[in-house]
Amino acid sequence: MRAVIQRVKHCSVTIDGKVKSSIGKGMLVLLGVGEEDTTEDIDYLVKKITNLRIFDDENGVMNISVLDDGGDILVVSQFTLMASTYKGNRPSYIRAARPEISVPLYEEFVRRIGIAMNPDPSKPKKEIATGEFGADMKVELLNDGPVTIIMDSKQRNF
Repeated sequence: MRAVIQRVKHCSVTIDGKVKSSIGKGMLVLLGVGEEDTTEDIDYLVKKITNLRIFDDENGVMNISVLDDGGDILVVSQFTLMASTYKGNRPSYIRAARPEISVPLYEEFVRRIGIAMNPDPSKPKKEIATGEFGADMKVELLNDGPVTIIMDSKQRNF
C-alpha cells in the first residue's frame, strides 16, 4: 500500500459537481492498494499515519499528531499511486490491485483509521471523510506548509 499524506488547512472531494466530503484542518490521505497488500499493510499505515507528528505545537514545532487534535482525515482512493514508470513514458498500473481486492482493503483501511481516530468513547466521534472508490473525483486542498509525506507499507525503512 502506498499513501501520500498532506497536511491541509482544508480539503474537499467533488463528484459530478457535488461536494461529497470536506474537512478543515487535518490530513488528506491518498491511498493506493497493490495486488499483494493485506490487512497487515493496513495496520502498519493506520498506526503510522494517525501517530505522525506533523502538526505544530505551541512553539511552532511539528510535534502533534492528528490524534492530538491535529484535525480530521479525508481518505481518497488513488490507484495511480501504484504506477510503475520504469519502462517507457506511459505508466503501467499492473501492480495496482483489481477492484475485488482493492475495494475491501480500501474500505477496511477507512474503517480502521476511524477506530484509531476515536480511542476515547467519552469524546465526540470523529467521522472519516472519504472520496468514492472508482469515481472521477476533483480533489481541492490547501496544503499547509507545505507538508507532504509518502509512505509505502512494503518499504518500511524508506
